[in-house]
Amino acid sequence: MSIQRFANPTRFLRLSRAVQPWVAGVTVVSAVVGLYLGLFVAPPDYQQGESVRIMYVHVPASWAALFSYVGMAAAAAVGLIWKHPLADMAAKATAPIGAAFTFLALVTGSLWGKPMWGTYWVWDARLTSMLVLLFLYLGYIALVNAFDDPSRGTKSSSILVLVGAINVPIIKFSVDWWNTLHQPASVIKLGGPSIDPAMLWPLLLMAAGFTTYYFWVVMLRIRGEILANKIRILRLRQVHGSSG
Repeated sequence: MSIQRFANPTRFLRLSRAVQPWVAGVTVVSAVVGLYLGLFVAPPDYQQGESVRIMYVHVPASWAALFSYVGMAAAAAVGLIWKHPLADMAAKATAPIGAAFTFLALVTGSLWGKPMWGTYWVWDARLTSMLVLLFLYLGYIALVNAFDDPSRGTKSSSILVLVGAINVPIIKFSVDWWNTLHQPASVIKLGGPSIDPAMLWPLLLMAAGFTTYYFWVVMLRIRGEILANKIRILRLRQVHGSSG
């Protein structure tokens, strides 16, 4: 089965129309249950107290920011190699979502850092590389719309995304490679999670909610772009038809 089959806009519209309600439902249920468990059921941390509840937004937002960038880089690579407009649409649709996730991660991290570290911001490796991630998202958004020729903007921004992908492992392993204020991984690590199940489950539910939210909004944005393109084509045909 060729990749062209998956890149057919009509097939995508039909598939997304069937999948969207389920993705939206999972998003809402995961977020509501995860927030309830995180804010009202999970115990406070023995060191951080109630401030640890920021974790249930900060950590999933950070995961989603990285996940979105990997998805955007994969879509940009497919667009560059196979010239599929749907892949370019997916990359373009992802950028503002990933930027929002990254901004949320930085803001909640600063709020969490104040009671833990005594300051809202320090230039450690994890925080600095996350700030670079936000600039990469914003740079893509600016570059993709910077040219009169849309194909030039798409190609240039896709190259930027692929070059910037080197920042993803830097973010992931920064706490292991350098001396930072961030604690090492406590969920995804060899030997299994070291976090209490009462805190782990709301964290996983929120991560699932953020992930499905990403897919939900990307589908909505791609559908909107496809329909907008169809409208533009119809209008051009009408203009050419009336002038002929």
